[in-house]
Amino acid sequence: MDASWVLRRRLATQRLSSAPLRRAGDVVRLLTCVQSQERDHAFFSLGMRSRADTYAAVLAEHDRGAFLRTHILRPTWHFVAPEDLRWILALTSSRVEPSMAARHRQLGLDDPRVVGAALELLAELLRDHRFRTRAEIGVQFAERGSPVAAGQQLGHVLLLAELRGLVCSGPTRGGQHTYALVDEVVPPGPSRTREESLVELVLRFFAGPGPASVKDFCRWSSLTQSDCRSALAEVGDRLESAEVDGQRLWWDPDVPARTTAEHPAYLLPVYDEVTLTYPLLDFPVAQGHPAQETRDPFWAPVVVGHRNVGLWKRAVTGSRVRVEAHLAPGCGRVERAAVGEAAGRLAGFLEKEPELVFGDGSPQLWNGPRAKRR
Repeated sequence: MDASWVLRRRLATQRLSSAPLRRAGDVVRLLTCVQSQERDHAFFSLGMRSRADTYAAVLAEHDRGAFLRTHILRPTWHFVAPEDLRWILALTSSRVEPSMAARHRQLGLDDPRVVGAALELLAELLRDHRFRTRAEIGVQFAERGSPVAAGQQLGHVLLLAELRGLVCSGPTRGGQHTYALVDEVVPPGPSRTREESLVELVLRFFAGPGPASVKDFCRWSSLTQSDCRSALAEVGDRLESAEVDGQRLWWDPDVPARTTAEHPAYLLPVYDEVTLTYPLLDFPVAQGHPAQETRDPFWAPVVVGHRNVGLWKRAVTGSRVRVEAHLAPGCGRVERAAVGEAAGRLAGFLEKEPELVFGDGSPQLWNGPRAKRR
């Protein structure tokens, strides 16, 4: 058992190289929470793993409420199943909210009276299924004389409202995210003790994103290593573990992980869980990679075989989707053909015609000067 086995199993467990799940919502339930601050890229993450293989199909599921988009686990957007929302928030938000205390002081949101009044007004504006966008909420706050201003102040009030289980996503309108009251769109679920919730989250994490380490779980969940280890002690033999490259990794042996439809190349979306979740044991980076020393939030990884060989970015215009890819110098005709097939899968998801362009060297990265090849 080595790193190559781990990477193959992750691709299969996450349904990238095994039989797709029936619905996008099934993928969300498998992975428990799917990072989604880049919503349209995250939709593609779900489409790659399910038979909801077009953007329109994934969007329709979202708008029906099959899965939600909200701030959970960490102070960023995630998809989550409605039935998982309340207990995961109850388990994790008490660690997430204090981590933002300094920023909230800067924004003037450290006064509970200001925040409390803003949350009361927000609930009033959304009551009776009046789904509103952030811009619409900002207009109403201004008209009602709220001291909370549009921009970062309002954005963090909405984030707090999500972390506290007051609001979550409603159906999109004109492509825009709307907010809904949790109590109006999410049925109540069974009560759980903290220990029961912790064991459930640990089991779900190692079953979906596994094989993974305790440190991977802590980064993903915002919980502590002590929390994870105490839950693992309760889990008993329901998980298997092994040491790989000096790390103890855990996984659920009952989750199907047989490769059935492996693709030679993957244009993995920005913040895809199969790369984001595992900073310590990830796809090895090819020599001469266009971003060998840094990551860029606007360029996503190209994986060929089990190696991270480059970067890609898309632009959707009219009836076409233009994919620009920058690959490591060792990639030849076979690898480029595989990337072309992957670009075709992306175009099919978007129901557009593909246009693939290979760039030379490194692209201009957002967080630094143009990188040089090694």
